[in-house]
Amino acid sequence: MEARLFAFQRLTAVVMAPFVFVHVGLIIYAVRGGLTAGEILSRTQGNWFWIAFYGLFVASVSIHVPIGVRNILIEWLRIGRKPASAIGLAFGAGLLVLGLRAVAAVGGLAQ
Repeated sequence: MEARLFAFQRLTAVVMAPFVFVHVGLIIYAVRGGLTAGEILSRTQGNWFWIAFYGLFVASVSIHVPIGVRNILIEWLRIGRKPASAIGLAFGAGLLVLGLRAVAAVGGLAQ
């Protein structure tokens, strides 16, 4: 199981890398361009490309991060594998819910 989780975390890191680069690039573009939050939202609302982009970003983060949290709990805090797995899953579920809510809000789906 540990080898699978290791491989799965590395796979999600590969998936996340382009999302991170595009996201950071967009932040730099927006800040340098002097865009306001309202202007950014007006460009993203209803745009299915950005909704899908950030939805996939959130999904990959929600898989990647809990595996790392689980490993930290096991290695650093000496928590057993089952409790660490449960905490990691709960953390991942929280990230997924909060992230998808943010995607829905930015995409104009939550009104």
